[in-house]
Amino acid sequence: MGGKGYTIERTLSFPKEIVWEAWTDRDSFATWFGTDELKMKDVKLDVKIGGTWKGTMVLPDGSEKVWSGVYRELRKPDKLVMDLTDEQPPIEFETYTLTLKGQGKTTQMTLSQTGGHLSDEEYERAKAGTQSFMDSMEAKVLPVLKARHDAM
Repeated sequence: MGGKGYTIERTLSFPKEIVWEAWTDRDSFATWFGTDELKMKDVKLDVKIGGTWKGTMVLPDGSEKVWSGVYRELRKPDKLVMDLTDEQPPIEFETYTLTLKGQGKTTQMTLSQTGGHLSDEEYERAKAGTQSFMDSMEAKVLPVLKARHDAM
């Protein structure tokens, strides 16, 4: 244990308000946190400092993994810090730190996972999983949210 964590940086072709919504809207979060292969159900987001979030990931073999955490910092639409764990009962938490920098119609998204509860090898696997989550967000969630905003 005691790995260093990881950071993912992406430039997205969507305004940061839409990226923020993908992180804080229950249905949007349930779509990308798991991808097409790992469905999420029973997602609950209480998006406020100290608020909790929870969701159940259905794995390909039909087994389930419960994810949960607490929102630690919220600066809409620039920064979100949330704890996460898949341990039941929750004992050790990792931390996602999301920063969004708007550049007109694009957003520079930086996401870090830290906590030191995983080995470097486990962080590499977590990073690959998170990158697939971000692929799903970019391909499936952000275009839908943008279309909804454009229609308003």
